[in-house]
Amino acid sequence: MHNDYNAGDIVYIFYRNPHIQDVANIQEAAVVNSPDNPNELALFLFETYYPLTNDLVVFASEMDAEQAYHQYFH
Repeated sequence: MHNDYNAGDIVYIFYRNPHIQDVANIQEAAVVNSPDNPNELALFLFETYYPLTNDLVVFASEMDAEQAYHQYFH
């Protein structure tokens, strides 16, 4: 659930290469206040803001992300 995160948190997500869709990596992202709506949270990744929605799978630790990655992609 994404309301467990606060601005300033570091989280981990699966990031798919936009050029090669079958390649996914674990990527660190920062939870920040959305520049469009400061009352909402966003992920800041690769100099881009992404809305922090329930459609995203977000992990609080790199270890949790790695375990899920190996479960889903190996």
